[in-house]
Amino acid sequence: MEKANWRQTEKEIYPLKKAPSITTLPSQSFITISGQGNPNGPEFAQKITALYPIAYKIRMAPKKGIEFSGAFDYTVYPLEGFWSLASGHRDGPLDKDYLQYKIMIKQPSFVDESVFNRAVELAHDKVAPELLAQVKFETFDEGDVAMIMHIGSFDDEPASFAKLETFIDASGYQRTLKEHKEIYISDFRRVPEAKRKTILRVSVEKK
Repeated sequence: MEKANWRQTEKEIYPLKKAPSITTLPSQSFITISGQGNPNGPEFAQKITALYPIAYKIRMAPKKGIEFSGAFDYTVYPLEGFWSLASGHRDGPLDKDYLQYKIMIKQPSFVDESVFNRAVELAHDKVAPELLAQVKFETFDEGDVAMIMHIGSFDDEPASFAKLETFIDASGYQRTLKEHKEIYISDFRRVPEAKRKTILRVSVEKK
């Protein structure tokens, strides 16, 4: 069977073109971990390292002789993150120390709570216990969303959000939440700022 690749099979969920779009997302399940603080700090980087070992334990299980019901070969999904600001810090200049986040990696359809729990067991020697205890398996129904591809530094995202807001309004929609999601098509730990590709996603509804 050919490997399932989200870049080819889930183009509406992960649009890789520059043009903004609106779509309705299906229910999706993720490995997640939450936190607060400046994403340029060490805590955020540590939390990212807690997700990947579990995701790859699921992906590589068949090669280790571990069979999960319904499992198939696939490309690991990109890192994603919900971003908001702590209460009392949502107005005025952005203070990154008060950013709240839930970072996550989507899982294919065969992954359920039991598969996740087995992967956590398998990853115990790769992830610090205090971090492993924070990782969860969660399902989200994001509903209607608008998205745009941002290329460049995270600090330059306001310009892309402005373009997205114009598109949302012209399409007869409006945002329902101030919070937003980022999907890191590029690995920001390795790709230069100017070339980073990030999908910006917001929840919307018809006016």
